[in-house]
Amino acid sequence: MFHQGDYIHHATNGLCKVEDITTLSISGADQGRLYYRLAPVEGRGSTVYTPVDNQKVAMRKAMDAQQASQLIDEIPSIETLWIPEEKAREQKYKQALMSVDSKCWVQIIKTLYLRRKDRLSRGRKVTSTDEKYLRSAENRLYTELALALGMEKEGMEAYITGRLSG
Repeated sequence: MFHQGDYIHHATNGLCKVEDITTLSISGADQGRLYYRLAPVEGRGSTVYTPVDNQKVAMRKAMDAQQASQLIDEIPSIETLWIPEEKAREQKYKQALMSVDSKCWVQIIKTLYLRRKDRLSRGRKVTSTDEKYLRSAENRLYTELALALGMEKEGMEAYITGRLSG
């Protein structure tokens, strides 16, 4: 169970802060069931309620600074996701994004970076689907790393690149 004030990663809503653990007093809600009241980091002013015992949506505690540094160090050894069939590839990207596994997000980013590089070298455009999944994976990863490392999200790509090339 998470605690008030914890930052967690919610599969659907991304990085969130646990604002409260409460019951809901609205019609249709199980009055005896506990819910997390979550404030998405990227959803300014929005609130999400999810059952504490929710088995349908994956949630995990956000990385701390040590875990974030370790993940960055592991990036070169994380495998890519080469899936030749387009529909199967998109399905795998969706599954990886909905997981709360940051290594899966790294796999998407590495795969799509290499795919972009290959397509551009052959004079082809980058697909809008690839761009969409790349942006989503980068957003999830960089938001969480920035929180863990006390940095700005906008500087995460440069920070990671610098660490890995240094």
